[in-house]
Amino acid sequence: MSMIRDLRAAVRPALRRGGHKSYAYDHTRTHTASAVVDCAVYHGGHREEHQLNPAEALRIVRSGEGGEFVWIGLHEPTEQEFSGIAQEYGLHPLAVEDAVHAHQRPKLERYDDSIFTVFKTIHYVEHAELTATSEVVETGEVMCFTGRDYVITVRHGGQGSLRALRHRLESDPELLAKGPSAVLHAIADQTVDGYLAVADAVQDDIDEVEIDVFSDSSGQRSRGGDAGRIYQLKREVLEFKRAVSPLLRPMQLLAERPMRLVDPDIQNYFRDVADHLTRVNEQVLAFDDLLNSILQANLAQATVAQNEDMRKITSWAAIFAVPTMIAGIYGMNFDHMPELEWKYGYYGVLALTAAICVAIHRGFKRNGWL
Repeated sequence: MSMIRDLRAAVRPALRRGGHKSYAYDHTRTHTASAVVDCAVYHGGHREEHQLNPAEALRIVRSGEGGEFVWIGLHEPTEQEFSGIAQEYGLHPLAVEDAVHAHQRPKLERYDDSIFTVFKTIHYVEHAELTATSEVVETGEVMCFTGRDYVITVRHGGQGSLRALRHRLESDPELLAKGPSAVLHAIADQTVDGYLAVADAVQDDIDEVEIDVFSDSSGQRSRGGDAGRIYQLKREVLEFKRAVSPLLRPMQLLAERPMRLVDPDIQNYFRDVADHLTRVNEQVLAFDDLLNSILQANLAQATVAQNEDMRKITSWAAIFAVPTMIAGIYGMNFDHMPELEWKYGYYGVLALTAAICVAIHRGFKRNGWL
């Protein structure tokens, strides 16, 4: 620790005088201040430096005896805000472009001296009642640049804060002493644990919709008015699926293939993350299939309900056709028609009409049309 303090004292005057590298960083220093959430040097798993800028931290680490690394956390940096750090740390331009513009698929890209990883974070949105416009999940992104002596995290969106994760790792120096790959594993583990929690909450929503589709409050079959809710839930599950499924291959690579920048002990931990991710992926695929079945059942119920309505309409039309027909016949004003001279002819025709209508109604009732 005393060596690092002496080194910091030696580095800061040089930074104030300004060499070529420090000038490149200082040129954007006022811009990066708003994007950098935290920047610290870790030695032997312990946080050694506070209130450093990224240039100072890198200079201290690379002038040390080894075993130190820098962890920089940024939140939604612009291209101008990130350019100084990217130049200082030698980040690949393609990875920098992805980190700045966000909206990337989960992936893992290996460069000569770094690994670039993209994670989609998922947050479940609490709602009193699921509607056709309810937002079920919110997504964000965490990008991670992992090098030999640095880890740079770039977060987009309001979800996936790493502050609590940093504090938790700092309370476990033995794990943090494994270096940047320990931070990469912790981010992956926290992201996948978030998927597990969201999957359980989405399962509850699907169960609720399934119950509503097949029965109403009285236990009778639904009339098929839940299609909007089912479709909205399916769209949210699709968003969930886009975050989970593409991450499977990167986690398998980290778990199965030795990588120069990943500590062998940490690689064993990635196997556990990959197993949990596989479980979540299977759940999400099952959600998608189940919602397809529920939607088809709901549409089938709506069709059956419409057919029942059409049968009722047809039955009543047939019943009312009888008096209409008889009235039409007697309205043709022929001279010779049955019962015109009969005293009770009017009442007889009404009675006959009513009897026919009652007989037809009973027939339809017996056959389940009414």
